[in-house]
Amino acid sequence: MNGIAGRSWAWARVGTLALLWGSTFLWIKLALAALSPAQLTFARCVLGALTLTAFCFGTRQRLPGGRRIWGHLFVAAFFCNALPFSLFSIGQQTVSSGVAGVLNATTPLWTLLVGVVLGTERAIRPTRLGGVLLGFGGVVLISAPWQSAGSVGWGSLAIVAAAASYAIGFAYMGRNLAGKGIPTISLSAGQLIAATALTALTLPTGGPPPVHISQQGLIAVVILGIFATGITFHLTFRIIADEGATNAATVGYLLPVVSVLLGAIVLGEGFSIRVAIGMVVVLIGVAMTRLRKPTVEIPQPTEKESVRQ
Repeated sequence: MNGIAGRSWAWARVGTLALLWGSTFLWIKLALAALSPAQLTFARCVLGALTLTAFCFGTRQRLPGGRRIWGHLFVAAFFCNALPFSLFSIGQQTVSSGVAGVLNATTPLWTLLVGVVLGTERAIRPTRLGGVLLGFGGVVLISAPWQSAGSVGWGSLAIVAAAASYAIGFAYMGRNLAGKGIPTISLSAGQLIAATALTALTLPTGGPPPVHISQQGLIAVVILGIFATGITFHLTFRIIADEGATNAATVGYLLPVVSVLLGAIVLGEGFSIRVAIGMVVVLIGVAMTRLRKPTVEIPQPTEKESVRQ
């Protein structure tokens, strides 16, 4: 019963993370109407850091201590926060929110490759590997690069690079930060503080702050920072600590479902039968990557059999 409850909780956590993370691309698109990419990246890091620091102190936890831990946090913050956040903001100036979510879904494939190279990935069974490849096939079906040459530009390359950066960051976090006896809320808060410091260095490249910010843009920035950055990042950190970097990255395969639907409903972006079929393929791939190896119970000898032995 505990196993069933645990799996149900894990799926609920993955579903919540997918909804929050998948909506990120919508909020970025709306917020870019108010702020430059550099300003938006800094703003979401600040709001995310404030949110998690409040949770940290509210649960009576302390921020991490020691130069070594903070050194790891700054490296992880660069690859998992500062760099990909910047690349997404730059890429979505020309790429739709739906396509951005689709391209970000390549993160699990990059994570698997990085994990194999670094030796941090757990045993990869054929079913799990097949799920990753099937999910990637679904991503290709959704994006249809053979039909939309306009999407294959610098903006798309920036988003694919952001997905690869996520993969490096996930692997680094799993190897150097998760499972070290430090509460994940403390680590996630510390990492976003480090990301805030890193992104502050890029502010001079973003130009002067806008004089007038629309209400819609301001709301998008606040939601992006608090929910789609702070809370989403903490949930990601928890999954990395509990289930490994690749399982955390498989959430990325659910993002096209959320980002494409939100893009179509809110922003009027395109939606077709091909995209719908691609999302079904993606979901099947996710299910395959999260299948656990069945445990084989060894029958215990009865009392009479024990006496005979």
